[in-house]
Amino acid sequence: MALTVELLAFYGGGDEMEPYERLLGDAMRGDPTLFVREDTVEEEWRIVQPILDNVTPIYEYEPNTWGPPESDQLLLPRDQWYNPLARDD
Repeated sequence: MALTVELLAFYGGGDEMEPYERLLGDAMRGDPTLFVREDTVEEEWRIVQPILDNVTPIYEYEPNTWGPPESDQLLLPRDQWYNPLARDD
């Protein structure tokens, strides 16, 4: 006995609005669901912009080492760090 599988796909095009048409229609009807207020957007940017502006420099270092010399400055002077491979010459 053979099993027959039939797949039907339906696209109800024609009467459906394009996304931009729906957006304009919602705006004309006064439906704020897909919109945010300007003061909300400005407040969100006020919070996010300092994070975007804070670019951390990248320091290259050799594999199998404890990192670049600049990393030692991250802990000083408040924390103690002992690099077992460092030599005091």
